Amino acid sequence: MKARLRTLLFSTLFPSSVRPVHGIFVETRLRELLNNGEVETKVIAPVPWFFSTSRRFGEYGRIARTPVREWRNGIDVLHPRYPLIPKIGMTVAPLLLAAASIRTIRGLIREGYDFDLIDAHYYYPDGVAAAILARYFHKPFTITARGTDLNLIPKYTLPRHMMQWAARRAAASIGVCDALVQVLRGWGIDDGHLHVMRNGVDLQRFQPVQQGIARENLRLGGSPLILSVGHLIERKGHHLVVEAMAQLVRDYPDATLLIVGEGEERSRLEQQVVRLNLQSHVCLAGAVPNEQLPVWYSAADMLVLASSREGWANVLLESMACGTPVVATDVGGTAEVMAPPRTGQLVPRRDAHSVAQGIRALLANPPSRVDVRRYAECFSWSSTSRSQVSLFRSIVAS
Repeated sequence: MKARLRTLLFSTLFPSSVRPVHGIFVETRLRELLNNGEVETKVIAPVPWFFSTSRRFGEYGRIARTPVREWRNGIDVLHPRYPLIPKIGMTVAPLLLAAASIRTIRGLIREGYDFDLIDAHYYYPDGVAAAILARYFHKPFTITARGTDLNLIPKYTLPRHMMQWAARRAAASIGVCDALVQVLRGWGIDDGHLHVMRNGVDLQRFQPVQQGIARENLRLGGSPLILSVGHLIERKGHHLVVEAMAQLVRDYPDATLLIVGEGEERSRLEQQVVRLNLQSHVCLAGAVPNEQLPVWYSAADMLVLASSREGWANVLLESMACGTPVVATDVGGTAEVMAPPRTGQLVPRRDAHSVAQGIRALLANPPSRVDVRRYAECFSWSSTSRSQVSLFRSIVAS
């Protein structure tokens, strides 16, 4: 029997007891990887330092309440603190992350956990910091790109140069979709170091619930019932879905839009709903625990995702796994996730009119929810986990 691989997952995108859904997609992939029994891991998930844990400081105080070390779903997670420096924080973040983590990693090695490689997630600043740590501890490392890290951050000159430096030194760069790998290929990174390992979906958690029962459980009405899920930030496009609703209610007077999520755009969205006189058609439901989302997906007639940037949008697979078709803007790896019209509609332009057209097209010709679920069943985690183990073993062996 082969010896188990020892990895050290490094990322600021990892859940904690105080932020249970923060970076949950990284935790999900790790949990699926650990299920095969060939890998053991510990997680270094740095969080910003803040001087007070008081609730009066809002999000800063909440993050400060993160435990220094905790167990999540059987995984040992450590949270070293790193400083955030105003104005220059973005450019020095990799150095600060690495410096803050060295002592914690030394402690793990003293405890007997001498890992084989560093498995970093998100290219900047996490991936660059991992490159520094790998050099310090003389370990190989991989970096998984997830979306904004390669779609937006390279627009800044210094971070782009640091990312390219890290990419040239990584034993492997992994993209959750081919669109992200194409960015790395454009930097001249050798194809032998580039890998596409798409995200899967938890087919046990995300299962269809009979729509009528789901609506009754949530006390929801409205037809059609449209769902928009994600952080309330501009790039998720909730405001475009609200604007599209203003067009749709003329023909669908009972239409209802549910927006699930929290974030900085909430007050602006509330004002937009009032301005467009949509108070009886739009509900901001707030954050919903991941394990409760299947009921929301199942209750809806469709999920709408109007993002400006995406790597591999997990909400699309989650919705489809529940049998609910999707309408999504054609950005990043979204076209690789969907198979329109079998699973929904791909919107070519990111504006409210196009989103409304996509919704109308889906309402006019909705796919079978059974077929939508069947399509999602092709995206189990097993192939991705096998690919990770194979890649990690080849890196360690070399």
